[in-house]
Amino acid sequence: MKTTAAQISAWGNGLALRITKPMARTFGVTDGSPVRVSVKPGRIVIETEIEPTLDQMLAAFDPDKHGGEAISGGAVGAEAYSNDDA
Repeated sequence: MKTTAAQISAWGNGLALRITKPMARTFGVTDGSPVRVSVKPGRIVIETEIEPTLDQMLAAFDPDKHGGEAISGGAVGAEAYSNDDA
């Protein structure tokens, strides 16, 4: 994680934090990118709001971590088919 000194500046009726282009590039944001901001005493956390693509979600899926199939039990209702129906 990169860390750099920055300064809070007045911007209209509020305050703003300017980040450098290299930090924005590393963070994956551009002008207008949606972000989520969390505030605690002495700490501000900024996270991107970019939704992952299906390919990214599938690449990140770990069957060992997530327990394999989503529904690993036996048939439960009308959705169950016998091998004869295939």
